[in-house]
Amino acid sequence: MSIQQGCTLPNPAHVLEICIQVSEWKGKDISDKFEALANLEDLEVEEEGGDNDEFEVLEWPSWESSRGSKNLVNVDGLGAVGDGVTDDTQAFVNAWKQACSTPKSVLLIPQGRRYLVNATRFKGPCADKLIEGTIVAPDEPKTWDPKNPRNWLNFYNISNVIFQGNGVIDGSGSKWWEASCKKNKSNALTIDSSSSVRVKGITVKNGQQMNFVIARSASVRVIDVKVSAPEDSPNTDGIHITESTNVVLQNCRIGTGDDCISIVNASSSIKMKNIYCGPGHGISIGSLGKDNSTGIVEKVVLDKAFIRGTMNGLRIKTWQGGSGYVRSIRYQDVRMDDVSNPIIIDQFYCDSPTSCQNQTSAVEISQIMYRNVTGTSKSVKAMKFACSDTVPCNHIVLNNINLQRSDGTVETFCHSAAGFGYGYIQPSAECLTSSDKDKIVIQKQEEDITKSNEEYYIHTEL
Repeated sequence: MSIQQGCTLPNPAHVLEICIQVSEWKGKDISDKFEALANLEDLEVEEEGGDNDEFEVLEWPSWESSRGSKNLVNVDGLGAVGDGVTDDTQAFVNAWKQACSTPKSVLLIPQGRRYLVNATRFKGPCADKLIEGTIVAPDEPKTWDPKNPRNWLNFYNISNVIFQGNGVIDGSGSKWWEASCKKNKSNALTIDSSSSVRVKGITVKNGQQMNFVIARSASVRVIDVKVSAPEDSPNTDGIHITESTNVVLQNCRIGTGDDCISIVNASSSIKMKNIYCGPGHGISIGSLGKDNSTGIVEKVVLDKAFIRGTMNGLRIKTWQGGSGYVRSIRYQDVRMDDVSNPIIIDQFYCDSPTSCQNQTSAVEISQIMYRNVTGTSKSVKAMKFACSDTVPCNHIVLNNINLQRSDGTVETFCHSAAGFGYGYIQPSAECLTSSDKDKIVIQKQEEDITKSNEEYYIHTEL
């Protein structure tokens, strides 16, 4: 039996004329596919403030603006030496307190100097921070402040604050990496329990563990930030987002020894735009569900990225035994260059020295779209969807995919994964629809999808 059905999606910007040929029809309703596609087409994450940020941008050495003069608090004036040897921690603490107690203040870290600062928690609400010089951490773990074993520079409960400048935050992490242990390691820069925070122009490098953490915060915008650590430095995630919402990462260049960007539990409305990633482990959601925990991530958009020489490209990773969900995710306009696993969903993630026990519960993964993803894969399996038998992945949508391998063919691996593709799909992903034998052919209005796929992609290398 053969049925032909036409459909028009609600988004006028992406009106599709869909012709579906269903062979051996078994009564399965396919309307949920159209609904999932429409939801993903319409998925938007608001960029609060837009390009014209609601907070004024300060330029060094001038701290005047149309809104009135700022009160400058210079760490040098509070006793900082800035020779990279003398401990300037107390001077920074004193400068922070003074800036917090003075209206319209800017805390200045002058250029051309290196300030040695030990682990410190800076509590807000407080002032803007203009970073032009370099802040360095103690390079010896044995001398680390035992009161702050997990954080180096921690900014807690701040609001309406800008971190900006051409300065450097250097975690001096080499001796920490030599220990190669995940326990008792510090994260370099952390913004915790805060709101309406802007970070612009600074460089964060050589974190003891994670370089830049955004935790339990809302409305955080990170612009023109560079994050770096050696490719062999363990667990040095570039930007790690946890329990946060309304976060925008824009025009960032990240290369580390772990995930360039990692997004974990209780995070939503995350937008990444114009991201360069490499080296590292790619751009990851997860891991989620470890130790039978609940993990929830939703409404994530990656718009324009260049991923080079990484272990993974676009990865979603969850442990067996977890619960919760990952849904409403859209990756678009992504270029891969020599990436080992360009597209991967792994519901059997197991970062453990011993094998992980098989469990039936899992974090549910649904409504994931990959659009305009091109480039080269180092591995045969350019796309891998390894999903739970009991909690399968569903509504995986592929649109205009072209992944090649210089020394051979590529393929798609599916296990308990369902979805569909339209436009040019290379390698073929028929395994996503094989369970119900639906054949879906989708054409855009006034556009011939049989043309060479090379016409579909416009990428900017960052």
